[in-house]
Amino acid sequence: MLRPNDGGSNLTQTLSESLEDPTWRDFLEMCKPRVVLLMLLCSLVGMLLASEAFVGVEILVLGNLGIALVAGSAAALNHLIDSRIDAKMDRTKDRPVAQGRVRPLQGAIFVGVTGALGITILALYINPLTAWLNFGSWLGYGVIYSIYLKRLTPQNIVIGGLFGAAPPLFGWTAVTGSIDGGGLILVLIIFAWTPPHFWALAIDRKEEYRKVNVPMLPVTHGEKYTKLHILLYTVILLICSVLPYVIGMSNLFYLSSAVALGAGFMFWSLLMIFSQKTNVPFDTFRYSIFYLAALFVSLLLDHYFFPVTYTVV
Repeated sequence: MLRPNDGGSNLTQTLSESLEDPTWRDFLEMCKPRVVLLMLLCSLVGMLLASEAFVGVEILVLGNLGIALVAGSAAALNHLIDSRIDAKMDRTKDRPVAQGRVRPLQGAIFVGVTGALGITILALYINPLTAWLNFGSWLGYGVIYSIYLKRLTPQNIVIGGLFGAAPPLFGWTAVTGSIDGGGLILVLIIFAWTPPHFWALAIDRKEEYRKVNVPMLPVTHGEKYTKLHILLYTVILLICSVLPYVIGMSNLFYLSSAVALGAGFMFWSLLMIFSQKTNVPFDTFRYSIFYLAALFVSLLLDHYFFPVTYTVV
């Protein structure tokens, strides 16, 4: 026999389950750990390239910890701001805030604590310049890009890419305390890499962006236009990628690696234009991640195993 309170009991249980405290995995997911790990690789390369001697453990550990905390805070803020559109997109619908596993107040506290802790570590144990640069990047990505640029212009990735390109400069300034040409070239490489990297994903997810009214380039200008721009930015990236050799930061090992990796990127960019296979955009996106990681690892290998013995004037 049915009892009158069965329905109410089930509803109460459902509400109770939905309001359970989030797990540490939910907060970790909000930090976009895979993205942050790639950023930390870039900041580590910036640190190690900034000095001929081995970088101190304090800078390596506390510097990268502070950078990771600030980057994770900005990523978590992006989760909060984008929760409504995340819930409507297949790629992001399972995110903790979009699913309600992390409530807005909890997320806001997490953003504030991690960001403040990261800035404090950088200011007290590294140097004020690195702390200010990280704060500027946090504002740029977490606020300017997430709230305004992403919804304002199809050039959102190009303009906002500057904020995401800064990690190697953070690493550089953590060691030197100054903004130098070598660190800026590393930023330039990631800045040129960002549009072809993200536009490839945007083509693969074009209809999802269209559904949530985010003006990504494939939505506003079409796939052919976007693919042509991916090719053009890939050419710019290849030029930027050889600059460390041109200015004497690296040797022939890095140059050959940059040319080979760049040829692979060019192959995928051309394949996007001439191939009709639907998996090519996402495969290009995946290669772009491998490209950046391999390029920066080759810089490290060149720095330690093929030291530069001359300077190009």
